[in-house]
Amino acid sequence: MTDTATPVRARRPRARKPALATKLRPRQARAQDTFELILETAGQLLERIGFEQLTTNLICEAAGLSPPALYRYFPNKYAVLKELGDRLMRAQDDEVIAWADAGGLAGATFEERLAKSLAIHERMVDIQRDFPGGLAIGRALRAVPVLQDIRFRSRDVVAAHFFKHMRALYPATDPRRLEVVTRMTIELSYAAIEMVVEEPDRDADIINREVCLLFAHYFATFS
Repeated sequence: MTDTATPVRARRPRARKPALATKLRPRQARAQDTFELILETAGQLLERIGFEQLTTNLICEAAGLSPPALYRYFPNKYAVLKELGDRLMRAQDDEVIAWADAGGLAGATFEERLAKSLAIHERMVDIQRDFPGGLAIGRALRAVPVLQDIRFRSRDVVAAHFFKHMRALYPATDPRRLEVVTRMTIELSYAAIEMVVEEPDRDADIINREVCLLFAHYFATFS
């Protein structure tokens, strides 16, 4: 009897993750202008053609730059988008953290808490709409695996800040529950904001109000 060896399938090499780190941070005014021009141009292109069609060559062509000028700062288009994503998330995070520090999560009445929640939701929508390429950046941060951590880090930063205020407001509530609640609240907020930004002419005011009503009623159950 002849033994037949089972063929061994060769393992496919894992695809390398693209480099995301900025190569160089500009210090001189001229270099800073070039750096900002790359980002501004990329944001404008993202609005028109989306992330999949975006290339570094297109960015250079639209910005009137040579490829070496871009590659001096960014290794690829993913690194460009990471910088844009970091800036968008930071702009929103700074706003919502300042809101929370100013008492945004508190309120003497249900109506006051609802109004505060609605105000910050509308502000988050405005920030993303006004940011160059904000809609496309938001989509990429959800859809492109190597970029998803940007959004997760943003959520965790805001959640930790919210948790501090929620602990002060609801000292009798199990802190483990509050930790989960803060993450859930932010994820639901992101989802509502994305709905409004992606379909601005479809029920935007209702979506904002309904998600804020959900939060207000939910937080009213805490002790």
